[in-house]
Amino acid sequence: MTVGWNDNTPIYRQLKERVVGMMLDGILKAGDALPSVRQIAAEYQLNPITVSKAYQELVDENLVEKRRGIGMYVTEGASEKLLASERERFIREEWPAMVERIRRLGLNVEQLLHASGNNAPGGSA
Repeated sequence: MTVGWNDNTPIYRQLKERVVGMMLDGILKAGDALPSVRQIAAEYQLNPITVSKAYQELVDENLVEKRRGIGMYVTEGASEKLLASERERFIREEWPAMVERIRRLGLNVEQLLHASGNNAPGGSA
């Protein structure tokens, strides 16, 4: 698997965000083991210290736990905690810019709902 890393963001942060995304998408669930540091380092041709730093941030945020001698595991409630924090971040950081753009374009609720119904998977108009 080929991974493109963004030069504008530290790789450890990008790796952490990939793991977070897997948790939010339900790919990694509570109790699931994360791939080992060595495995990720080899697979993505990264320095093991980079992988360890990403994993340590997940531990610091109580999203994963270290089990001495056996690895890192997703903690109970990690997905719910992530979902709550991502929702809060979206509303605080991203939503205001979207609202401003909607206002500038003169869009109304009906137009937005109609457009999302036509473009959403499984949606209907």
